[in-house]
Amino acid sequence: MPSPLPPSVPDTQLGLSSAEIHLLRQHQAIALAPAPSYASSTVSSAQRYGATTGAGRGRGSVRSSATSSRAGSAGSAAGQGRLVLDAGSLSVLGAHFERVMGRIQERVDYLSAQTTMSTTSQSRSAASTIANADAEIARFKDILRQIDELETEFDKVRHIRDIVKGFRARVEGIGGRLGRR
Repeated sequence: MPSPLPPSVPDTQLGLSSAEIHLLRQHQAIALAPAPSYASSTVSSAQRYGATTGAGRGRGSVRSSATSSRAGSAGSAAGQGRLVLDAGSLSVLGAHFERVMGRIQERVDYLSAQTTMSTTSQSRSAASTIANADAEIARFKDILRQIDELETEFDKVRHIRDIVKGFRARVEGIGGRLGRR
């Protein structure tokens, strides 16, 4: 006689979106899948998926006494779109989600660190670029100042040249008048 299905509730009645229901079904199938048989060891699904006693987290111990027929029944109920309400199955599913969330958090932490490193690098690069631009602006201002000084000198020399030309013309005019006498 087949063993009765464990108590369950339709996952569509959990108030989840269709995407969340799909995700729940996927992860429930993964978490409650029968353990692969190894010739040298027998591993419960709780051990296979890293379920711990949870003593450090204030949770009760994981029941790993589920028989393969019970796990098969739970897997069957999960495959029918139902959330299995068996304490052992929920514990395994909960541990599975804790691991998944832990991996997601590790990835978020890694990406955050990468973002910080990238931002710091860009900030240093921008600071260097700004410092270089400031130096070039100062150099450009110095060149403009030198050009202004040279233009002022040029104007002074032109003015003196014009005065000298005027004196030369006067001297030549006076010399020409004296030479005619």
